[in-house]
Amino acid sequence: MQIDRLSLEHIYPELRRLARRQRRQAGRPTAFETTELIHEAWMRLGEGADWADRSHYLATAARAMRFVLIDAARTRARLKRMGGLQRVSMPESRLLSAPVLDDRLIALDDLLSRLDERDPRLAAVVECRFFAGYSVEETAQALGVNDRTVRRDWVKAKAWLTRELIA
Repeated sequence: MQIDRLSLEHIYPELRRLARRQRRQAGRPTAFETTELIHEAWMRLGEGADWADRSHYLATAARAMRFVLIDAARTRARLKRMGGLQRVSMPESRLLSAPVLDDRLIALDDLLSRLDERDPRLAAVVECRFFAGYSVEETAQALGVNDRTVRRDWVKAKAWLTRELIA
């Protein structure tokens, strides 16, 4: 499925919903407004890519948005550690004004990366359910599995994440 200008007009409201959810999950950093987050993710996805269907595209877009926010959080953390006066570009100066929820966002991304190494499908379920806000049915469709598998994987993933957070 190629995303052209016409299909983008139909999918854009869903992208806005995803971006708002991503910003809310990240603590609403002021570094990116909803539209900016969508455009940054769009740039990362590229125009020539091909997706299996609408849900595959939206899941990939949600992941790209997550990476945009994680990269911004890591940049803020790096700039914060450097301290002192320094010359920064306009985007970096805007990043400095974001709320300080970056450590939790970075920790969650690290945990999700570890889960992805251990069990990629569990990580994909977390991305769809938590970051993209998909229902069980939408997640099943995006991943090409049945609803029961998604429910079982969601329970496993939450248990693993909880255990890792406590440890």
